[in-house]
Amino acid sequence: MAPAQKIVNVAGYPSCGFYSKVVKVLQSLTVLFPTRIKFVNHEFHDRAAYRQWLLESGVRDNFREATAKQHSASPFCWLSKTDSLVISSGDNNPKKEDIEKFLGGHDEALKWCRELMAPCEDETENGATMKADGHTADHSYDYDLIVIGGGSGGMAASKEAAGLGAKVACLDFVKPSPKGTTWGLGGTCVNVGCIPKKLFHAGSLLHESIKKDAPAYGVQVGGDENFKDGFIQEPATKVHWGVLRENIQNYIRSLNFKYRVRLREKEVTYLNKLGKFLDPHTIEVVDKKGRVSTLTSSRFLIATGGRPTPLQCEGGELAISSDDVFALEESPGKTLCVGASYISLECAGFLAGIGLDVTVAVRSILLRGFDRECSDKIGEYMKDHGVQFRNKVTPTKLEKTESNQIKVTFSDGSEDTYDTVLSAIGRQADTDKLGLDKIGVEVNPKNKRIPGTLEQTACPNVYAVGDVLDDTPELTPVAIQAGVLLSRRLFGESKEAMDYLNVCTTVFTPLEYGCVGYSEDEAIEKFGESGVEVNHREFLPLEWSLSLGRTHSFAYAKIIVDKTPQQNVLGMHFLGPNAGEVLQGYGVSMKQGLTFKALTDTVGIHPTSSEELVTMSVTKSSGEDCSAGGC
Repeated sequence: MAPAQKIVNVAGYPSCGFYSKVVKVLQSLTVLFPTRIKFVNHEFHDRAAYRQWLLESGVRDNFREATAKQHSASPFCWLSKTDSLVISSGDNNPKKEDIEKFLGGHDEALKWCRELMAPCEDETENGATMKADGHTADHSYDYDLIVIGGGSGGMAASKEAAGLGAKVACLDFVKPSPKGTTWGLGGTCVNVGCIPKKLFHAGSLLHESIKKDAPAYGVQVGGDENFKDGFIQEPATKVHWGVLRENIQNYIRSLNFKYRVRLREKEVTYLNKLGKFLDPHTIEVVDKKGRVSTLTSSRFLIATGGRPTPLQCEGGELAISSDDVFALEESPGKTLCVGASYISLECAGFLAGIGLDVTVAVRSILLRGFDRECSDKIGEYMKDHGVQFRNKVTPTKLEKTESNQIKVTFSDGSEDTYDTVLSAIGRQADTDKLGLDKIGVEVNPKNKRIPGTLEQTACPNVYAVGDVLDDTPELTPVAIQAGVLLSRRLFGESKEAMDYLNVCTTVFTPLEYGCVGYSEDEAIEKFGESGVEVNHREFLPLEWSLSLGRTHSFAYAKIIVDKTPQQNVLGMHFLGPNAGEVLQGYGVSMKQGLTFKALTDTVGIHPTSSEELVTMSVTKSSGEDCSAGGC
């Protein structure tokens, strides 16, 4: 007998990220399991209206659970017996007789969803349950799986599926950027993302170290004229853009070749073709010569990633994007980076680090979605290291000058001229020309990403991983792991689902920023200010201590802990050298349920920056100075 349909009610307001996430999950589940779930959304226009309803209307008194009577955050989720309720300004509250059960907030609602969708009978306990997609071993299609997109996630899924015995094809066709830039197999990360970014960043750090650190460590660069009165002078340096660019591009080309070889070794058919759906089992493909053909498959995986959002202003076509900057033949010179995303700040950081004149145009705040305090510290550090900021402005007009520069007019009426304008205002999923309408799959209109549950879209035999999948972290390792686990579920005997929580990430700005878990603002929003404690430390990394140019800059770390007896660690944030290397190991601990006691019981490695995370003793609530002393 089929289980009875559950009517799930969710109340909240749209600017609350936790409410929005629960809404997206339930919307997806109702598409995949319409007979099992009915979703009723009670959306208030802002936080004030929601809190007035929740705290002042008496709605909580209608629930029998003590947790409901004490709940004060967003969202507020419950099961009802009917779906006739429409809450309006607190005048129509759920009646006691219609309430089936209070679920809770964000975490409890998602846990309930996971339990509802848990495997039954023939499936393993705690495994992932996906909607049947009609795949059979004796199908008549050309392939078991066609992967559309040869980036990190697509290639990982392709190789894993082929290794499990599936007949797999991987389509990869790079559409040139508006400036005509193209690249090879491997997707954004390898060609125009993580890899070139990190190498340019490493070059800029090396350049800064030669100028700022080498003299303090007794290293003389240049002739004896740089040694005066017992002191080594800061050396004159020059970064040759052409040499740096060519070396990085040669390395990337070597990776492109290796990826082709690995696909062949795994017996994955590589097709340099652009695909779009004709129906759920058929795609039309076009090669670089315009030749059209069709392919069929039992299953499809969309892994097309994303592309930069174009600059929408008069003359916006004059701007380049992160798809172009790493392949520029000539140095970008004086550069305006538009946007305060991590891509914009990372590019601004390494361009300034190699000696260029760089300005960042910031519409609102730096690094939206990251910890606010840490983001502001990054901004201050970058200002101190030569990056200029134009705050609360956007470009309204770009125009070419007679000297082949770009004159930029800003929203505040000011103007300036640059050699290069780099737009980094966001990214959108590359889904426009996939023919998703032919298979009944809709996208999020805000970012063109595809909604899905357990990587399965509204068309059951079509899946998605990576930056194209809505409401998941846009990170290469996430795409890789999700792709591998999906292939194991589709073609192996695994039931393991991808866990998108507590994923470490690092922003490679001049002051590197690594984090995992909640930001301070998110933790307070979720658990309340009285339910959170922040332990923090400001310190001078030992390797900076000799350099006069660095001794006024400080690294920073903080650990966000709940105020339960267990003192669970909710988030860890680190600003300092090698932030990614520092945080990766702590990410393992976070997955295992790290507590503050376990952290501080750990003996640190001395002298390192990482030990600051296990020796914290100052809380924000104490008001004490968080500056570190010596040993």
